[in-house]
Amino acid sequence: MRTIERGSWRALQVGLLAGTCLCMVGTAEAADPMVKACAKDGQFIIGFSQANNAEPYRQHVNDELTAAVKAVPQFTLQIADGAGNVNTQTSQVDNFITQKVDLLLISPFEAAPLTPAVKRAMDAGIPVIELDRKTVGDPGKDYTAFIGGDNYKIAMEAGKYTAKTLLPDGGEAAVLEGLPSSTPAVERLNGFKDGVKENAKIEVVAEQAADWLPDKAQTAFSAMLQAHPDIKVLYASNDMMAAGALLAAKGAGKQVQIIGTDGLPGPAGGIQAVAKGDWAATFTYPTGGKEAIEMAKSILLDCASSVEPTVTVDTTAITAENAKQMMGN
Repeated sequence: MRTIERGSWRALQVGLLAGTCLCMVGTAEAADPMVKACAKDGQFIIGFSQANNAEPYRQHVNDELTAAVKAVPQFTLQIADGAGNVNTQTSQVDNFITQKVDLLLISPFEAAPLTPAVKRAMDAGIPVIELDRKTVGDPGKDYTAFIGGDNYKIAMEAGKYTAKTLLPDGGEAAVLEGLPSSTPAVERLNGFKDGVKENAKIEVVAEQAADWLPDKAQTAFSAMLQAHPDIKVLYASNDMMAAGALLAAKGAGKQVQIIGTDGLPGPAGGIQAVAKGDWAATFTYPTGGKEAIEMAKSILLDCASSVEPTVTVDTTAITAENAKQMMGN
């Protein structure tokens, strides 16, 4: 029998180990795709359960998704209007599951009530991308991914803008919160309150939910101004509530600096309100529509084995300095 010298044996061991590592890498690279029926030339149906088409921001999301899908001939997008009702949205998701759509997009009207429906879709092997609002659980585990802006950070920037620019010498501020059972409402409320803490002379004297609606915002802010006539800044968690707050301020004969959130385009949007001088600022909340369709392409056309569980889309502060320029974009 031929004896293998120690050096040669060591070289053989290293070679075997390297071969094992290469096999492991090869196995990792050959991970299964997220969906079985994926193909460059396939035809795929994407279902989207929208929280409430009646909200201008939601229609803006729909428009950007529709535009993004037009560039992908393999995709057909079906948009269902949740009409601000969790039962309606639950039925929509179940219908999409029955249809066996290839991918589900959802902006849940409320977090907890829509969580079981999202789980049913995931259990059925349908990837679920959540836009703007989250259900209960973790992206990448309980649903495929979340795409949207950082609500807390956006609101914190609004708070810092108030602390440094709008009320540098201090004063009273107030907050109109969105629907409290939705994640953006909670995150925006907390973000603004934490942001204004940079100026100890500012006091948040009132906060109230107005459920994203302008009429409720008008009523709520009218009551706030009666109780606290010295409010100098009002942070509204969306542009619609900011519009309602402006009517309340005008009705009370008060000069209040108003900050919105969404930065919607168009004649009734927040960008024009800032450009006209009606509001002090608004902060854009990106729809994530283009990013959602890009992710859908990765999953359905490119047979991706994984995607980023959280995609954060940047915001832009719209102030008197850039509002007119932004209107042209």
